[in-house]
Amino acid sequence: MEKFTKAARFAYCLGLTGMVFPQFFYKEFGANFLPAWPHLPLVPLWAYLFTTITIAACIAIVFEKRTGIVPLFLGGLLLVMYCLGDVPYELFIDPYNKHLGSWADGLKELALAGGAFVVAGTFQRNANITTSSSIKLLEKLIPFGPVFFSITMTLYGVAHFLYTQPISTLVPNWISGHMFWTYFAGVALICSGVAIVLRIKLPIIATLLGIMILIWLIIIHIPSVIRDPFGNKSNSIVSAFSALAFSGIAFMIAARSAKKDHDFQD
Repeated sequence: MEKFTKAARFAYCLGLTGMVFPQFFYKEFGANFLPAWPHLPLVPLWAYLFTTITIAACIAIVFEKRTGIVPLFLGGLLLVMYCLGDVPYELFIDPYNKHLGSWADGLKELALAGGAFVVAGTFQRNANITTSSSIKLLEKLIPFGPVFFSITMTLYGVAHFLYTQPISTLVPNWISGHMFWTYFAGVALICSGVAIVLRIKLPIIATLLGIMILIWLIIIHIPSVIRDPFGNKSNSIVSAFSALAFSGIAFMIAARSAKKDHDFQD
């Protein structure tokens, strides 16, 4: 189980790194991390700094360095970026904020923040180590990691019913029944999100969710990257890496739940 957890953590970190890395080239934040706030000064500097910190945190997690602090700091950073960047922008600036689709980019950051707290929960806590009050506060968010992730999954599932036609075009042409699979995916995302929050058959539900997203990576996102890797500021690349990160989060939730069930039985 530990090897599976490490692989899932690696998938999350690789996915998050792949999502932020293009910011070095475009000298601005990707839409998943900070919307285009008007008159925001020194955007390239802040984008470079955020990207560097995020990648450094991912490297530290993969090599299991300062595991009691780094994933918590990463989760806190992403959550603050979402709450102070995306949420007020959508509420007060975006003229299309009544449409769920306008919130979709930021919801990825919420899921990634949840993923970082899920990562923190996969490491063994050392109660003998003295930590600051801010770290202790962030530790209290660890149980909410799956919830943050599930909010995004559930709302993405709802989007399948609100934007059925455009989403159905993402289904590969060699697969028949585009509308059926669009609705099926929507139901699967909603049910998975609700089940994770309510801890219903958590190991199997989270595993199936991770497998489903991994399949989407293979049959939808990778072909999209091959067709147009750098269009719309490398959006297809970022989307592919986000699918990898999301599958990693789902697998970590499954592994952690399975471990808890095993420890309880012992």
